[in-house]
Amino acid sequence: MKYTTKFSLSVLSGFLLSLGWYEWGSGLFLFNGLIPLLFVEEYIPSGKKGAGKQVFLFASLSFFIWNILATWWIKNASLAGLAAAVIVTAFYMSVPFWLYSITKRRWGRYIGYISLIAYWIAFEFAYNHGEISWPWLTLGNGFLFNTKLVQWYEYTGVFGGTLWILLVNIFLFETIRRMINRKPVRQLKLLTLSTFFLIIIPITVSVIRYKTYKEEKTPREFVIVQPNIDAYIKFIDMPQIEQTKIQIAEAAKLTRESTDYVIAPETSISGRLWIDRLEQIADIQMIREFQKSFPKLKYVVGIYCYERYNSNAEATKTARPLGNTGYYYDTHNSAIQLDSTSYIPIYHKSQLVTGVEKMPYKWLFKPLEKLTLQLGGIFRSHGIQEEREVFEAADDRVKAAPVICYESVFGEYVGNYIKKGANIIFVITNDGWWGDTPGHRQHNALSCLRAIETRRSVARSANTGISCFIDQRGDVLQKLTWWKRGALRDQLNLNEKITFYVKHGDYLGRMMFILAIAGILALIITKISGYFMNRC
Repeated sequence: MKYTTKFSLSVLSGFLLSLGWYEWGSGLFLFNGLIPLLFVEEYIPSGKKGAGKQVFLFASLSFFIWNILATWWIKNASLAGLAAAVIVTAFYMSVPFWLYSITKRRWGRYIGYISLIAYWIAFEFAYNHGEISWPWLTLGNGFLFNTKLVQWYEYTGVFGGTLWILLVNIFLFETIRRMINRKPVRQLKLLTLSTFFLIIIPITVSVIRYKTYKEEKTPREFVIVQPNIDAYIKFIDMPQIEQTKIQIAEAAKLTRESTDYVIAPETSISGRLWIDRLEQIADIQMIREFQKSFPKLKYVVGIYCYERYNSNAEATKTARPLGNTGYYYDTHNSAIQLDSTSYIPIYHKSQLVTGVEKMPYKWLFKPLEKLTLQLGGIFRSHGIQEEREVFEAADDRVKAAPVICYESVFGEYVGNYIKKGANIIFVITNDGWWGDTPGHRQHNALSCLRAIETRRSVARSANTGISCFIDQRGDVLQKLTWWKRGALRDQLNLNEKITFYVKHGDYLGRMMFILAIAGILALIITKISGYFMNRC
């Protein structure tokens, strides 16, 4: 196979893999996304010097193209952030494919296919749970706009989708390969039939589940607010009190006596807010005044706040000195709930965006701390909360999971809220950093996958859009689209049942991670044994 052909096939793989992340595309394209790249690997001669390097480079090209096409919109927030996300993720993705090639060439085709599944899902699992995490392009997320096809995510989570995609790619590739090599018709028929059923059975099961799923009727009334304040001016050029006035004015248009909750976006209230003095904040007092007309109303809102520690002994790992006062403080991206009582439950966002809200592997970069501070860089992270906080109200059965922005990308993370008793999910976010790009639409659609995995209704409030209501099948009931100021009111049902996925979490990822480690160890042992045998 010519170099130009390999290059073209690698680019084609990258293009096909990106199509699941667009509304006009489909996750079904992912069923053949890896096939061109598998042919590239197939036609790189095993005995040729530098074969492994070639496999890695062509894989890197495919995954670089995929990352750029699917997440180019990150540049609107940070060009450096886009470069880091694309380069790091493409590199990480290339490693399992490279390991697959080594395993296949050492132990044969079929063990190689098994290893591809194990290595790839292990990589995705590690990227979901690692210090550096960017699981946006987890293969199973490719059905974010095709939720009717993956209702069984309530059993497997998105890693089940990854497994499905990998299996179909392998079966289709093997079918085409055998056709090219003119294998017996009987073999081809059996393989073609197996591939057909591998595709059609999960889809059929999903559609049946979608049609037959019934929500328990336990309605509550919610109002979600979309203030539509430019993310690039809200922290600098617009007085905070004016932002709160806009928020309350929009909420007031739809709130009535039967309304149970008003939900406002991430960082709706910011400034020098100290956790122990929230009731003294003018914005909180305005919300309290608004609530007086609706005695049963709960108000959930995102805040950016500070927490003070009296000594270094009390301070967390992320705390920093408060000038020369001897005190220390943390910054938090948080959510609070205001109701008719004086108690204010608070949850601090804990799944933070790498490089923006947290510095990964701080122990490794500790020597650079003073340098980065001198250069104006951000070294320290926001303070986090080790345990999920579920918002409850004494006068109601509602137990809400306050999911803040990036946290909604992580299936098991959201599932842990449900284990804490949450019977509904609130997603509060500020997606305005990316502009009117596929980014905010992808982020919204990921909440639909979380609804299926947990079978929880979702009320989503986004500063600039998309704000929406999502039912337990992942269907969007109402939405406010990009760059529209307003509010929506609807009823959502609670659910107390725990799905298999919530109960067991990312079990597929853990299983494949163990299998992948075993495979890598076997490769290392075989390499070492071969070395000593040759020396003897």
